[in-house]
Amino acid sequence: MRYLNRAADCLRPLSIERGFQPQADASVLIRMGHTHVLCAVTIEEAVPPFLKDRGQGWITAEYGMLPCATSTRHRRETAGQSGRSLEIQRLIGRSLRMMVDLKALGERTLRVDCDVLNADGGTRTASITGAALAVREAIGRLVADGRLAVLPPVLPVAAVSVGLVGGLALLDLDYAEDSAAEADANFVMAGDGRWIEIQSTAEGVPFAHESFVAMAALARKGITDLLGLWEDGR
Repeated sequence: MRYLNRAADCLRPLSIERGFQPQADASVLIRMGHTHVLCAVTIEEAVPPFLKDRGQGWITAEYGMLPCATSTRHRRETAGQSGRSLEIQRLIGRSLRMMVDLKALGERTLRVDCDVLNADGGTRTASITGAALAVREAIGRLVADGRLAVLPPVLPVAAVSVGLVGGLALLDLDYAEDSAAEADANFVMAGDGRWIEIQSTAEGVPFAHESFVAMAALARKGITDLLGLWEDGR
């Protein structure tokens, strides 16, 4: 039995709070169950050296976890980021750069900070979902401030985790489920149904193709539900 009697194909309780960090150019606090991530965007009027004078912008991300976000204190990464944090922030950045034609941003950088306040599984996928909403707001701010003449097309993006627990495919794993999973996967999808990235790993023994298909179907349903955040402003 899942926590709160949640069905296999249901997301955890979901909410967002816009403008949580008013000093940022845009910010969203996303809550997925007991996983809470603050996603904040800073607009910089410059690009990395490798893009200078190429007439395009850049979107990049940083990811971190507060010390007391987990049941045992998580060490601050003051001496350098762990391999896990680096891998996650690269995933977030790659996903966010799918949202917009970078040439439409001009030579500026959207720097997205994803800070995990509470961790109960699915922190990377919650970060992508919340950060995408914050990036959309930051691009809107560029237009409102007159730094962009028109709003460019923005592709909605969201992400969710899926896993096999006791042979059953489950959507949006919490930590207890993720710890017991025979396989787990992270799916990132665009609003038009195209996949952006899929990460899938077996734990212990390989899993069948049919199990992957079941996980992908759950991910598509879950992300479709998450994309409702782009419409109703919850």
